Amino acid sequence: MMKKLVLMSMLVAWAVNVHSAELSKYTANKVQRAQSLQQQEKLNEAIEVLGGVNTSKAYDKAFVARMLGVFYWENNQKSLAIKNLDYAVSSGELKDTQAWVTERMLADLLLMDQQYKKALPHYYQLVKSIPKNEKGNELWLRIAQIHYQLSEFSSTLKAIQRYESYRQPDSLTPLSLKFGSQVQLKQWKSVIPTLERLIVLEPEKLIWWRQLVTAHLQLHQTKQALSVLVLADRKGFPLPEQDIMLLAQLYAKQGIPEQAAITLKRLSKANTDVDLLVEQAVYWQQAKEWQQSIFYWGKAAKVSPRYYWQEAQLLLQQKEYQLALASLAKVRDPKKKQAVLLAQAKAYYKLNRIEESLIKAKKANDITSTNETKGWINYLSNLRKVSEDS
Repeated sequence: MMKKLVLMSMLVAWAVNVHSAELSKYTANKVQRAQSLQQQEKLNEAIEVLGGVNTSKAYDKAFVARMLGVFYWENNQKSLAIKNLDYAVSSGELKDTQAWVTERMLADLLLMDQQYKKALPHYYQLVKSIPKNEKGNELWLRIAQIHYQLSEFSSTLKAIQRYESYRQPDSLTPLSLKFGSQVQLKQWKSVIPTLERLIVLEPEKLIWWRQLVTAHLQLHQTKQALSVLVLADRKGFPLPEQDIMLLAQLYAKQGIPEQAAITLKRLSKANTDVDLLVEQAVYWQQAKEWQQSIFYWGKAAKVSPRYYWQEAQLLLQQKEYQLALASLAKVRDPKKKQAVLLAQAKAYYKLNRIEESLIKAKKANDITSTNETKGWINYLSNLRKVSEDS
């Protein structure tokens, strides 16, 4: 924008020559004197000369205000630059290209000064008639930026649509504005193609990949979210731990528990955090990798003894009866006392230790008599009698 306003200063010099016939002789002399001082980089003197112009002609006042606006800006006096350019524009005395360029200068300065609501009407006025040598796409981008700053996201998208009608190559600023507005408006279906364009522009930026995963999840597109995150992972991005956790969860939701367990193992606390140990145990169990599941249930149990019950259940399933008994002996949950006794009875039975099995079954029955406990007692008692008779 700085370059543009310097160019505007040059245009002022051009305008002095072109419109000198419209200025009074008195004002034209002052203007030419100020222009000469400006070219000698004597801005304060140039401003003093123009500030001393005393004329009743409306056009002369507007023209001088326009020049003062440029000089004040070059002198880092932004508020005075805006004040003079605003006067020049609102006077209505400047015509055609001269008027358009002046209003563009004012709009740009207001934008630079973050006076968004004041800048916006000027930009909308400018796009009504754009000179051939000016870029309409730049104006619509400015309009979009202002609407975004004002949290007017629907208007931002409309302005971006006008910007895109100029068929410019994709660039970061307009696409970022489009993406941010679509997110604010929860237009998730539209967010996805915008993010895909951003990824083409900046494939090395992990943020765009992560946002694309989020957009797919908002649409409950778990498979697509997994594909994007897997691709990002394979490209070697250093995924944050929360993304590694999400990757594991997505694998699980897609029915790939083994890969979910392998992914969880990458987390820094995978071997110490009890919740992560349990998740790994569950995923290996879902994958029917029984020994791996037993291993992780065992690690979880060492951190929190309540998980000895799950370890024992799998050991029984895998006919590791002696190991199951060792785990069952460590279960301390009073609510599981009867279930533990029955499990011990079954383990002893499988080890052909009938007497110990019967003792456990009777203790289980003493807690609550059920058909199952009574059935085990009758069965084991008959086995013992047959054994004694033989």
